[in-house]
Amino acid sequence: MARVKGALNARKRHKKVLKLTRGYFGARSKQYRCAKQALMKAMSYAFVGRKQTKRNYRRLWITRINAAARMNNISYSQLTHGLKLAGVNINRKMLADLAISDAAAFTSLVNTAKANLK
Repeated sequence: MARVKGALNARKRHKKVLKLTRGYFGARSKQYRCAKQALMKAMSYAFVGRKQTKRNYRRLWITRINAAARMNNISYSQLTHGLKLAGVNINRKMLADLAISDAAAFTSLVNTAKANLK
């Protein structure tokens, strides 16, 4: 059986990593070993960053809903509890959008929540 040498596959693997690290500073974009480590770290940060983005948007939506709810003399927790008792299934993203763009619709939801709290 013929001997298989790894040069071709190693070159492909190295080129793939170096292509992904293009734009990194210094040896992190030129040398394979440094580039591989930098890429692994960057990919882990990217994964964590995608989770943090979702977390930050949820915080923003809750802040917006709370601000609009307090303008209607109700707290965020009372609003969400009242909507749950009323059987209104609306997510925070849509609720925050209503609070900003359509104040009348948000006020009607607040009134529905207040009615079900009593």
